[in-house]
Amino acid sequence: MLDFAKGRVEQLVIIAILLVFQPLEIAWGEQAATLDELLDFVEKGKVQENRENKTREQKFKQEKGKQKQLLDEAKKTIEMQQNRSLALEQKYRNNEARIKQLNEKLRNRLGSLKELFGILQQTAGDTRSVFENSIISAEYPGREKFLDQIIEKMASESELASIEDMEKLWFELQREMTESGKVTGFESDIIFPDGREARQLVTRVGVFNLISEGRYLNYTAETQKIVELPRQPRSEFVSAASHFENNKDNFALFGLDPSRGQILKLLMQTPNLTERVEQGGLVGYAILALGAFAFLITIIKLLSMFWVKAKVMAQVRNDTPDLGNPLGRVLQVYEDNPKIDCETLELKLTEAILKEKPSIERFTTMIKIIAVVAPLMGLLGTVIGMINTFQAITLFGTGDPKLMAGGISQALVTTVLGLCVAIPTVLLHSLVHGQSRSIMGLLEMETAGIVADHREKDSDVVA
Repeated sequence: MLDFAKGRVEQLVIIAILLVFQPLEIAWGEQAATLDELLDFVEKGKVQENRENKTREQKFKQEKGKQKQLLDEAKKTIEMQQNRSLALEQKYRNNEARIKQLNEKLRNRLGSLKELFGILQQTAGDTRSVFENSIISAEYPGREKFLDQIIEKMASESELASIEDMEKLWFELQREMTESGKVTGFESDIIFPDGREARQLVTRVGVFNLISEGRYLNYTAETQKIVELPRQPRSEFVSAASHFENNKDNFALFGLDPSRGQILKLLMQTPNLTERVEQGGLVGYAILALGAFAFLITIIKLLSMFWVKAKVMAQVRNDTPDLGNPLGRVLQVYEDNPKIDCETLELKLTEAILKEKPSIERFTTMIKIIAVVAPLMGLLGTVIGMINTFQAITLFGTGDPKLMAGGISQALVTTVLGLCVAIPTVLLHSLVHGQSRSIMGLLEMETAGIVADHREKDSDVVA
């Protein structure tokens, strides 16, 4: 067992020697077949290494003098750079002191001019914001570029604004004031709501409005483009704008926006009648359909009742019964029973009137029901809208008041629609009911006259 372990150790030593001296094999291009050859290789390698070391030592001794020279040169260079650094530092301190003296001298010479330049810089900044948002820049573009130059000069303090800059600023301010009171026309590119772009004549009304071919325009400061408003004011304002462009007189009617376009922008956000109805949703459409149905029934009913009343009035003037109208059918009952007693005749005539009543009062109750149901449906739509509003608040919170206001506005639209349907429906019901009561009153009056005549005849016979 000990011999086996000793043999394993010898093998490991041999493997280690082979790994360590593998470069020898690569160096000489030979491969050791036995341990003796390997030992010979090691000896040759040691001799070669000693030879190379001696060569390196000789080379280092030969260049030792040169290394000292290089070291001396490096020390001289360091000393020279240090002296240069000290000189530059001193020069920098001198320059700082000189700049301080010059700045103090500049401030003393400027005196009140410094305040003037400060006011000039502030005025240039304020004027730049005015020019950016002014519609006059649509006719005179690029007015704010020289203002940027003035602001940069005053901010850097490296250059002062010249008299020419001040005069140009004065000129632009004066031109802004002068043009604000003029109505002028100029050619410009216009972007339309459908995306197309065309060049046409634009009329500028002071600093308030831009119009072209009767349409109101908007000047966008960010893009410096003129855009036609996707939603125009009411028709009378559009007509006035078109007439204003074509007017050759000194005075003309025109819808002016004194807020310089802000009211027109708010107009774009205000929904029209169609959009208001769409906000009501399905409940709103149901209310409108119910109102249209009630209106249609009312018109048909009124026409039929006017026709029936005309026939009844004609029957009043004619003694011959006409079965084509309610009064004629009631009179026919009397003609069929001329010899019955008054009580029986009165009962038969009352029965005939009751038979005519359903046809005369048909659909009147339905109109009344619609007048009652319409506001209830509006209330239903309001409740549904409020539920949707609270759901939106749950999801997005209450940070945006427009979200709540928009939801509540949509919820109240159905209530408005319900009232708009209910109020005229109540009035129409009153009209229809009044006409039916008028016809029924004529029938009852004529019936009472017939009973009275029949009772008078019976009294004459008895006498």
